Amino acid sequence: MRLVFLGAPGVGKGTQAKKIAARFEIPHISTGDILRKEIKEGSELGKKAGDFVKSGNLVPDDLIIDIIKKEILEPKAKNGFIFDGFPRTLQQAVNLDKMLSSLGIKLDKVINIIVDQKEIIKRLTSRRVCSLCNHTLSIRPEDNHKLCPVCNKGELLKRKDDEEAVIRKRLEVYEKQTSPLIKYYGQAGLISDIDGLGTEKAITDRILDIL
Repeated sequence: MRLVFLGAPGVGKGTQAKKIAARFEIPHISTGDILRKEIKEGSELGKKAGDFVKSGNLVPDDLIIDIIKKEILEPKAKNGFIFDGFPRTLQQAVNLDKMLSSLGIKLDKVINIIVDQKEIIKRLTSRRVCSLCNHTLSIRPEDNHKLCPVCNKGELLKRKDDEEAVIRKRLEVYEKQTSPLIKYYGQAGLISDIDGLGTEKAITDRILDIL
């Protein structure tokens, strides 16, 4: 099973990609997670990517395409994979198709999760990430969490790219550069739209129904 998960920031594609990956026992390949790790470690790639992430812009193709190919060639990906956060532009999609073709691989399906902009902003501005275990959760106004409820040790942090001004910029970038992928994959007969509102289980079930 070789899948791509599309959707604007905050629609829950990362959460759903992990669930589906676990269900089919295939790797969940998140360029966002990989890049955040590089940024946190202060690598050369991380320093370059960090400037783009903090400003709400997309990381250039040449900083991520090699990472993607390396992940595909790992033994754990021999039975399939799920891309989360890649491709993000039409050119990336074209490059991905060329790379997969050179490896004799084809995509099976592209999942497009849809949530309206108002809900996305609400979700992302309330999102916090554990400084130790990287667990992500939403904080309600009445919550009084000081430490991560999973590991009970890490501090709950708000990412710079989850500030409202940056979120709006990210959504603008998505609309301009990523939305054309819907048409691209639609013409290839690969895309399936999924309503991203409801419980995590309900959304997972919707995805499984079309796989």
